[in-house]
Amino acid sequence: MASPNSSHPYARLKRALKADIDEAAWATLYDTRSRPFERPDSGRIAVKVINHYGDEVLKVYEV
Repeated sequence: MASPNSSHPYARLKRALKADIDEAAWATLYDTRSRPFERPDSGRIAVKVINHYGDEVLKVYEV
């Protein structure tokens, strides 16, 4: 039997966040390319990766 939320995969997330989800923006999270951003004045960015186990890695890059 299908889940009541199967027709809209973002329904539970929307309720949990109490906010609307921009599905197009959410879909970009699975891309291997960054969304465009302005170069910071510091010339550095931090990239944080969190896997499905909750393990985190943070690295700072010069841009």
